[in-house]
Amino acid sequence: MTTHAPIKTSPIPSGAYSCQSWRIHEITHDFELEDVWALPVQGGPYDFRAFVEAMMSSDDRDFPAAYRVLFAVRWALGRMLGADEDEHGLGRRVASLRDRLPDDLRDHPAPERDDSPFQPLYLTDREYAAEIANRTMHGVLHLGWVEDESAPDGYSAQLSVLVRPNGRFGEAYMALIKPFRYAIVYPALLRTVGQRWETAQGVAR
Repeated sequence: MTTHAPIKTSPIPSGAYSCQSWRIHEITHDFELEDVWALPVQGGPYDFRAFVEAMMSSDDRDFPAAYRVLFAVRWALGRMLGADEDEHGLGRRVASLRDRLPDDLRDHPAPERDDSPFQPLYLTDREYAAEIANRTMHGVLHLGWVEDESAPDGYSAQLSVLVRPNGRFGEAYMALIKPFRYAIVYPALLRTVGQRWETAQGVAR
């Protein structure tokens, strides 16, 4: 039976990401590791794709109101400041990391979500990666399925965020939003992801 690890309210050490032989290392040598979090999700060796599907669900109604309000404000400010216009995005201001993918990863495309600002890069049985770019930064969301001796079925999920800020403006922006990420975004994300996985496992059983 799959159970959940306790929800952590602080990031885990960067070594938890860097010590893994992730394929994402091959294409993000010029990115900075911004955050690494252990997710309250555990499963077996073949559960990762089901976890990604639950994690990337397009239904955001299960997120707390504070989380949804914060992101609504963020997108409103982005429209006002022009931060999310196409000219600042992938293939315009920055080249997509798809151009860096080794041939074997090109053969593992991830499903796309029309309403998501993230563009998927690849999906394997242990990794998922997606990217986003705007006026402030070029970012990567990475999900990994980590061998975990403390997990009943042997694996747990990890989330990492990598960024390449766009100059001093981007660095200032990342510093500005960091308190909101830690106080609101990540706690809500971890809680909701855990609930989604629990629901998905309940349906599977």
